Amino acid sequence: MDEKGHLMQASDYSSSALSLEEIISSVEDELLVVDGEYRVRLANSAMLRKLPATVASPIGLHCYEVFEGRDEPCHAPLWDCPLTRVMESGNPATIIQFLQGPSGEANANRYIKLTMYPIRNHEGAITAAACVKRDVTAERQLESEVLTRHHQLLALNRISSAVSGLSQLDEILNVALDTVLEIIHGAIGGILLVDKRTQTLQYRVQRGLSAKFVEEMQLQIGEGIAGTVAKTGESILVKDISEDPRTARLELVSAEGLRGFISVPLKAKNEVVGVMNIASHMPGQFAKEDMYLLESIGYQLGTAIEQARLYERLRNASERYQKLLQHALTAQEEERKRIARELHDGTSQMLTGLALNLQAAMDLAEMNGIHDERIEERLQKAHSLAVQTSIEVTKLINDLRPTLLDSLGLAPAIQRYVETWLQPKGIRTTLRTRGHERLPSEVEVALFRISQEAINNIMKHSEAKNVLIDLECDGEKCLLRIEDDGKGFDVQEITKVDKTGRGVGLFGMKERVTLVGGSCTVQSQPGKGTVIISEVPLTGSRKDAEDQGAGSR
Repeated sequence: MDEKGHLMQASDYSSSALSLEEIISSVEDELLVVDGEYRVRLANSAMLRKLPATVASPIGLHCYEVFEGRDEPCHAPLWDCPLTRVMESGNPATIIQFLQGPSGEANANRYIKLTMYPIRNHEGAITAAACVKRDVTAERQLESEVLTRHHQLLALNRISSAVSGLSQLDEILNVALDTVLEIIHGAIGGILLVDKRTQTLQYRVQRGLSAKFVEEMQLQIGEGIAGTVAKTGESILVKDISEDPRTARLELVSAEGLRGFISVPLKAKNEVVGVMNIASHMPGQFAKEDMYLLESIGYQLGTAIEQARLYERLRNASERYQKLLQHALTAQEEERKRIARELHDGTSQMLTGLALNLQAAMDLAEMNGIHDERIEERLQKAHSLAVQTSIEVTKLINDLRPTLLDSLGLAPAIQRYVETWLQPKGIRTTLRTRGHERLPSEVEVALFRISQEAINNIMKHSEAKNVLIDLECDGEKCLLRIEDDGKGFDVQEITKVDKTGRGVGLFGMKERVTLVGGSCTVQSQPGKGTVIISEVPLTGSRKDAEDQGAGSR
């Protein structure tokens, strides 16, 4: 019987045989009509192409016999035929039928969507069911691909979230490895980093591996599976590492019981900086999809490793700079102290002696009745010059290293500096101190130098009329606030030290405070004065401060 003949026999199920034939012929899906006894009543051309060569027509035969080669209706574990359910309920039913390919490979498998609809006669009774089969393998594969990509994106997002904000290398590696093992439901793995100097690979972090394995598993670049990955930059998926000829240190691997294995490179700017190994005690535990996912993570993790190393270099450079700056400032303070002492003990004393001698000479001349106007005038000028020079030298000594800073502490030293420089210029100054006592010498020097720089700036640039200096110390910190009502300036304009030297003072103040663990902020706007706030933690011992007795210099 030909296809047209089969369709004609289905006329009981349609009011128009010609119309039904046209519709069914245009359907590419397989269509089959069976009654409640599983006997075929209609089959379209797509269905007839599956008909065995030994069967002339399926009409009247059991569908499971002629199309599935079974002697009973289809049921689990293959798939459960929904015919009985559809006939009893009168509702359509859909199932997905999985057909494994003959080779067992994933790409040879097929998915068939089977939808069965009830067919009713003129009285409304269900007399048969129409079964439509459609190959949905492509849709399933696309859906699987989308899910895989979604899974990868989620995994990358988790890794990115986990390591973002971290700058310590070990912290990044530990967090990343834990996250990777959680994503792929693994328990064994490690990250090896490349030592460029020795051209070797060594575990930096690991999970589920023995200390002996980690200690002894040091590989040359190109040695073993991980060494090959580091050399080629290509990932390797191994079903059973204990049987793979590329495996190095096989005795260690066997003793550890490792079987399934993935090794992926960690790359930064196309350079392999390390290798990530994931293993299991079961052979064939991992699939290519796992390897592709780990490859994507490897690129992200390699970049994070490179950034962490850059941060580490930056930290080391900053520490070296801080130590060198501290050394330079300490040497500078010692030299200032030495020059101030020599000026005080030498030059200042001689100027004082000269002034006294000149005064004595003038007194002696007057007592002996010597009245020579030219001699008296020269002696008075010489005496005035000696006194003025002595005053200037004293100012220079105080500028270099005020003795009050060493003998009485920070507040008296600032008070003396204000009296020496601000008050003679008619700038009203208020100095308030609270909770002040002797502080660690490095703190006193830092805060005095900040006060000194601020006062110099006020004199030279601010045009201020009033200045408030507030020094408040407690057991934890010292807060120094210097405020003036001068013309102010735009702080945003000073981002670096320019060729004229502008900015040296501001950045110098901040550097000094930073060296003693504090912070310094400068607030100013044109026409609104300037406020400098310095906060320094008192981490030095009180004994150090107390050792600075009144007699010390």
